[in-house]
Amino acid sequence: MTRLSVNINKIATLRNARGGNVPDVQKTAVDCEQFGAQGITVHPRPDERHIRYRDVELLRPLVTTEFNIEGYPSESFIRLVTEVKPEQVTLVPDPPDAITSSEGWDTIQNHDLLVDVISEFQRHGIRTSIFVGTETRLVEGAAKVGTNRVELYTEPYATNYPKDPGAAIKPFVEAATVARDAGLELNAGHDLNLDNLRYMKLNIPWLSEVSIGHALIADALYYGLQNTIQMYLRQLRV
Repeated sequence: MTRLSVNINKIATLRNARGGNVPDVQKTAVDCEQFGAQGITVHPRPDERHIRYRDVELLRPLVTTEFNIEGYPSESFIRLVTEVKPEQVTLVPDPPDAITSSEGWDTIQNHDLLVDVISEFQRHGIRTSIFVGTETRLVEGAAKVGTNRVELYTEPYATNYPKDPGAAIKPFVEAATVARDAGLELNAGHDLNLDNLRYMKLNIPWLSEVSIGHALIADALYYGLQNTIQMYLRQLRV
């Protein structure tokens, strides 16, 4: 079964736009779990423009499924994660001013950095995943840094899917196969939505987890949060 982890960054973005605590980030996380989500994802950035470090601390005792914290492994991020101890940490190569994640790690050039950071998280009993693209040598490089999982960066798939689904999925199936053969578990995320999610699941049935935020929260404006989560779960039941 592929688990659905809901990224609630956009809830925090909406809250921060007005101040106060509406919508309530902590309540939303609890509601997502009650509505069927099998995990909660957050991505705190240094400027705290959406999820704040304090949000992460408050969420830890509330999340009862799987807590996944994404981010660039700065000193402050490493300290936060090792103190909070989520079930999973996902490392992304974002610069501090990035609007959103836009590429995977160069696991060869950043080999030593990733080895050091991953070993530190694993020393605290935290499962590690690293963001990667579809270049097979970089997926193979991920296996050499000791990570438990890789998360395929799926924006290129989502962009090309409407034009040619078969061509769009092909490099992702190849990368997913390399990851599986290297002994890595597989996650996926970025721009997955109700249109393209089922096709990815059909072609990569061994996906462990998908992390979806922007599209899911946008869909919830029309369909409601509970109904939307169930709609996404149905796309994964193939």
